[in-house]
Amino acid sequence: MDYSSYQQVTGVIQEIRRGNSCCDLLISIRTDNETVNFMVSGDTKIVDNTRLLRGMRVAAFYDANLPAPAIYPPQFRAELIAPLRRDQNVTLKYFDGTLTAEDNSLKLNFSPFTNVETLNGQRFLCTPENSQLLVYYTNTTFSIPPQTTPQRIVVLCPFA
Repeated sequence: MDYSSYQQVTGVIQEIRRGNSCCDLLISIRTDNETVNFMVSGDTKIVDNTRLLRGMRVAAFYDANLPAPAIYPPQFRAELIAPLRRDQNVTLKYFDGTLTAEDNSLKLNFSPFTNVETLNGQRFLCTPENSQLLVYYTNTTFSIPPQTTPQRIVVLCPFA
């Protein structure tokens, strides 16, 4: 699956209410400067199957190529939600053979403590180069590209 059109919104969940059906939720995420609403369906992937709660810090990803209603605050269909701890960052990018993001925004340096797994929580037994990766990290260097030693990497394996 191609995640290149996915856009990220990071913030704190302000409200959770029922969506269009009993299986859908509408969550409001407050970013640093606006509120963005997301429809969360049964198809939305939530890392670790975490139950979403008010006050939780998350990164929600949506497909910018899908139609969205022209309303304010903006509303998108969440494709992937990653719960975050304080001061934790996450990015969803394709990383090449040198573990550099294809847009040169981040380079990964592994440590023995870097946890590499698949979206369903299983250990990833190969090297994660040349893959779509959801990378959890805290600090980066000031170099170009910035470098980090990730805490966790979720490999988004393609469907066969």
